[in-house]
Amino acid sequence: METSVRRFFERYENAFNRSLAGDMDMDEVSALYAAEFIAASPAGVMTGRNDDQLRQVMAQGYAHYRAIGTKEMRIRDLRLSPIDDHHCVAHVAWTATYARKDQPDVAIDFDVHYFVRKLNGEPQVFGWVSGDEQALLRQHGIV
Repeated sequence: METSVRRFFERYENAFNRSLAGDMDMDEVSALYAAEFIAASPAGVMTGRNDDQLRQVMAQGYAHYRAIGTKEMRIRDLRLSPIDDHHCVAHVAWTATYARKDQPDVAIDFDVHYFVRKLNGEPQVFGWVSGDEQALLRQHGIV
């Protein structure tokens, strides 16, 4: 399972960066997620479905990231914690690079912990836990 999850996050990173560049393939992006998912951050816990509303929210999210100057997202490190033969937690250390007007680019490191399952074929994300993204962006003068 480890090899397939590592390849999965390579695809995840590539899809994210293509979407940042405006080349969104929503079928490809939505295929990364299970039919239902959970998300937790200091802002709260939410549940969702992989449906047209998710696609719309994701498209708006990528537009927001472009608007605040997000140039790329790169995986610095990936560590897996197996749960059973079909599930794991992928601890992903990201570096996001932002363009800033009349200033050098800034790189911000952060972690997201993804709940991943592999049942039939490819792995999919069914949940994630992240820190306070808005506070981190404010701290670095991005928003």
